[in-house]
Amino acid sequence: MSEPAIEEFVASDNYLLQGRVWSPVEEPLRATLVVLHGIQSHSGWYDYSCGQLCDAGYRVCFFDRRGSGLNQNQRGHVVHWRRLVQDVVQLLTRIRYQQKLSQQPRPIILQAMSWGGKLAVIIAAQRPDLIDGLALLYPGIKAKVKPTPIQKFQLKLAAQLGIKQKRVEIPLNDPALFTGEAAYQDFIRTDSLALRDVTVSFLQANRALDRMVDEAVGQISCPTLFQLAGRDQIIDNAATEACFKRIAADQKQLIHYPEARHTLEFEPNREQIVIDYVDWLADLNSSRPIS
Repeated sequence: MSEPAIEEFVASDNYLLQGRVWSPVEEPLRATLVVLHGIQSHSGWYDYSCGQLCDAGYRVCFFDRRGSGLNQNQRGHVVHWRRLVQDVVQLLTRIRYQQKLSQQPRPIILQAMSWGGKLAVIIAAQRPDLIDGLALLYPGIKAKVKPTPIQKFQLKLAAQLGIKQKRVEIPLNDPALFTGEAAYQDFIRTDSLALRDVTVSFLQANRALDRMVDEAVGQISCPTLFQLAGRDQIIDNAATEACFKRIAADQKQLIHYPEARHTLEFEPNREQIVIDYVDWLADLNSSRPIS
């Protein structure tokens, strides 16, 4: 299976982003996948699926979100939701431009798991010119885990007092929320790169993104795939499926895995889950004109 290279990408505010990039050895390149991870995870959680996708002919650009995974600077912090969007838009723009220079256009697919789904939905709505498809795996656009009224009040008060650097624990400490597999639960529990807490400023950005999701969903026009875990304890599947129905794209597909928990990467049948995704990508490649 293909191995990733650790690469760097400098954001427009000079923040150095690091991530893993899987590049196929053999041509032709089918497409480039730009991948966004969840709130606690990072690119290192997804070595299996990314390796399989690379072996199938896809380049996988998986840069960890600023303050997450390999990016240790300003851990768990962001100044504004626009900064998170801009990081991804800048990367997509660079890839599109490089393709134009090489005169070898290939589809660009924006893929997101869990929390990254809300970011991907907003980018797909705001910058449809930068992507040719959207793949959302157990997307965190509608979550079961929500702040209580008291927590909302505390967040608002902290913001009013300017306490933006105060750290707040992410309420996902139980690895069983992510997977039923004991080995992967141990992996999550001991992962030194997993994000365990974030700043008040990050939570403000998160709430802003949440408020934008419903409108953004109705503006998505590119081919879209949803893969949902039937026993997900983090994502509200019913509300997420309602969002899927509102997507304006003519080409859209929803695949449901009834026995799966949240992180499909850690499921016993993950091989079939990746095959389903590759099949969707192949159909997209054969039917979609490239931008």
